[in-house]
Amino acid sequence: MIRKRKHGSGKTTLLRSINRLNDLIPSYHLEGELMLRGDNLYARRGGSWVNGLRKGIGMVFQASNPLPISVIGNLILPLREHYRISRAEAEKRAIEKLKLANLHEEVANKLHQSALRLSGGQQQRLCIARALMLEPDILLLDEPCSALDPISTYKIEDLLTELKSRYTIIMVTHNMEQASRIADQAVYFYRGEVLEAGSTLDVFQNPKHPRLQRYLKGAV
Repeated sequence: MIRKRKHGSGKTTLLRSINRLNDLIPSYHLEGELMLRGDNLYARRGGSWVNGLRKGIGMVFQASNPLPISVIGNLILPLREHYRISRAEAEKRAIEKLKLANLHEEVANKLHQSALRLSGGQQQRLCIARALMLEPDILLLDEPCSALDPISTYKIEDLLTELKSRYTIIMVTHNMEQASRIADQAVYFYRGEVLEAGSTLDVFQNPKHPRLQRYLKGAV
C-alpha cells in the first residue's frame, strides 16, 4: 500500500515509486512489495544500489524541465556524470538520441543555443531524448503532453509509438483517448486502488468495473 495525497488517485505516486524518487519525501510510506523482474525494489538496499536503479530508469515529467544550458549540453550532462567519455563521443551519442526523438532536424542549427529557447513541444522531446541518454530499461512519463498544444501532442504520441518497440514505457495520463492510441496494456486507478487492468482493447471496449464503465461513458 502506498500512502498518497488525500485527493489523488495514486498514479504519479506509483510512477515515482518505481525509481524510488519518493524516498526523498519524508512523509512517504510504502507497505508491501514493489516487484521488478522478480526483485523487490524496496528491499533493504544501500544507496549505491538505489542510484544504479535510477540510472536504469529514465523519467519525463509533466512540465518540460530542460536545464538552462545549451541543447547539446542537456544531453551530454548525464553521460559526463556517469561515465568517463570524450566530448566528441558524448556529442555523437547525443545526436543519435535527437534523431531517435525525431528532433534533430528541427534543432540541428540550435545545438549550442539555450534549450529554453525551444518551443514547449521541442523541450519535451528534448527531455525524452535526455532520459534515453543512459540507455534505460524503463521510461517513465508523467502526463508528458498535458501542457502541450495538439500538434506537439501528436508528435509526442507518434514518438512514443515508435519508442515502445525498444523500451518499456510506463505513462500516466488522464487522456483516455491518448491511452487507447498508445498503450498496449492499460490500468485504471481510482483513489489509490487499481480497479481494472488488462490489454488496452479489453479495458476500453469491454470494461468490467461499473465505475470504469460509467467513466468511459462520460459520467462521474
